[in-house]
Amino acid sequence: MKGLTDRQQEILDLIKSNLENNGLPPTRADIARTLGFKSPNAAEQHLRAIEKKGFISILAGASRGIILNTEEALGIPVIGLVAAGGPILAQENIEKRIPQAHNILSNKIDYYLRVKGDSMVDVGIYENDLIGVNKKNPIKVGSIVIARIGEEVTVKTLESISSNQVVLKAENSEYSNIEINPEKDEIVFEGTCVGLLRDFS
Repeated sequence: MKGLTDRQQEILDLIKSNLENNGLPPTRADIARTLGFKSPNAAEQHLRAIEKKGFISILAGASRGIILNTEEALGIPVIGLVAAGGPILAQENIEKRIPQAHNILSNKIDYYLRVKGDSMVDVGIYENDLIGVNKKNPIKVGSIVIARIGEEVTVKTLESISSNQVVLKAENSEYSNIEINPEKDEIVFEGTCVGLLRDFS
């Protein structure tokens, strides 16, 4: 797909934002009003150019007939067992996708991570639960974080953080805290837990 101009990117961002917040794409009039075009026709011309570059599809005869052609439109990825050292969102880690449920959570979910083990049962997170992860939320003490330590990915509560010590707390008394010195060992925060899905079947 070819790159977008700044104006086209603004329109694409507006479409995504409307879908996330309202569950519907904007009308041409919405786009014109929000971005200061003189007429909905100007918005239509930009939409056609974005469609030509492969980012959206336009349905004929519908005022809101705009469909995203991105992976986001396919749903939120569910990440299974993460390969050691590999990026979480690598294609081989994606088990399936779950349609986006708009307006349910206050924080955006970038991906779901399938929980392995029972180290977080005291906060209600069990094996095979899917935790919803936001990659951009600020990492702060008390948050449930997804951390990569060396080549392993783990879900724990962030108990304390400083330049020379990070303490990750297991929410199960049978497990010890994990203590890391960031000056010596690599730790990368992949996001924070903002929601949970559980299958009772």
